[in-house]
Amino acid sequence: MASLFPVIFLLIIVLGLEACTYLLVPKGPQQVTIRTALMLTFAACYLMWMVTYMAQLHPLVAPYRSPKLEI
Repeated sequence: MASLFPVIFLLIIVLGLEACTYLLVPKGPQQVTIRTALMLTFAACYLMWMVTYMAQLHPLVAPYRSPKLEI
């Protein structure tokens, strides 16, 4: 299960960034909007990375070699 380590490691990093975002955004009239935008950005970037990583790790269609052409 070595392929699961990067996924979990980056998930922990993203959750830490989201927690920092939640706690460190300054108070103001747009606090909720800024929090939501940053947290959604982190989540979307993580999901895009994870889907791409998993698709390369476990492809749905296996690569194949084309037959050699004899001349």
